[in-house]
Amino acid sequence: MTVVPLERPSRLRPGDRVAVVAASGPVPEDRLRAGLDVLRGWGLDPVVMPHVLDVHPELPYLAGTDEDRARDLTRAWCDPSVAAVICARGGYGAQRMADLLDWTAIRAAGPKVFVGYSDVTALHEAFAVRMGLATLHGPMAGVLTFLKDPVTRESLRATLFEPESVRVLGLEGARPMVPGRARGVTLGGCLALLAADLATPHGRPSARGGLLLLEDIGEEPYRLDRILTQLLRAGWLEGVHGVALGSWEECGPYPEVRATLADRLGGLGVPVVEQLGFGHGPTTLTIPLGVPATLDAEAGTLTLDEPALR
Repeated sequence: MTVVPLERPSRLRPGDRVAVVAASGPVPEDRLRAGLDVLRGWGLDPVVMPHVLDVHPELPYLAGTDEDRARDLTRAWCDPSVAAVICARGGYGAQRMADLLDWTAIRAAGPKVFVGYSDVTALHEAFAVRMGLATLHGPMAGVLTFLKDPVTRESLRATLFEPESVRVLGLEGARPMVPGRARGVTLGGCLALLAADLATPHGRPSARGGLLLLEDIGEEPYRLDRILTQLLRAGWLEGVHGVALGSWEECGPYPEVRATLADRLGGLGVPVVEQLGFGHGPTTLTIPLGVPATLDAEAGTLTLDEPALR
């Protein structure tokens, strides 16, 4: 099976209602309030779903129960007045509730904008496989990068409202790990979550034909090696057209991380660009998943064939 372009939802307009959900870990209330203020400043009408500030009574790393998190996301998606669903933060927990979503109702409700990264990778994959929907790998409403970094905020704002203005993606420091150019359809996200999705109901059989985005946080080089080796042994990376690497925060000294990535990815025979500017770093560019694009490793850019949103 080859990665194919997915259906793009419609861009946002001032006055649109957007729902904020907690799909994974608990959300600090002060950060959530600050993020809501940013969204209001863009002319949006954010609504916080009922269980966003919950904390699981026995598993405090979860934002409430799996059932409540799934119910919030399903209700937000199926509300015809909601134009977009934005995650509040990552952490852990999206995998636990992905199969509890009412996918029949979600498909019937049709395409909407969906934004998140990190643990939300599990939901990006689920929306791609279960719904054929292009989504946005971008900053979340309750994370510090969104609140403190102007480039991060503007990348998301422009993508939501003026997607034709952000067709060429990449930060100034991006550079080739393996030179070359390649075309394909974007997919990916957090490396550990992609590997954890193997053999699940919404795990893709391979990244064949895709431009694969990879980033992670808190995984030492030997763990990155283990995860990449798993993907290689499973054949998941066979036929990938190119790889774009984002941030590797708290994964150890970057020279060691880079050596591991080059060792495991260099043999694929495809272009690889590093430090493109997405993920858990100080700046988080918004990158659409499910959209055809060209990766130019020497230029350090990912150029979309069409705007992220219709």
